[in-house]
Amino acid sequence: MTTSSAFEISDYLDNDEMIAAFLSAALEDDDPDVFLSALGHVAKAKGMGDVARDAGLGRESLYKALKEGARPRYDTVMRVLSALGVRLTVVDKVA
Repeated sequence: MTTSSAFEISDYLDNDEMIAAFLSAALEDDDPDVFLSALGHVAKAKGMGDVARDAGLGRESLYKALKEGARPRYDTVMRVLSALGVRLTVVDKVA
């Protein structure tokens, strides 16, 4: 009998380049939940407790901020990004 386990994206987010590319791709989607979900996967890969602490949030607050349908404040997103060691940048839109 063959068994399989669920695919877990956070298992593959193991370096800064991969994390930056993953978040950049998610940010291009029009659905804000895609980006929040991506942040959640990266936070899980880095350790939710550590990310929450570094962002100045409680662990439960971090989970709530990153759940589907959440509308976290701008400063919360920026603190989480900083805790993850990444930042947002703006570039010209390619035609």
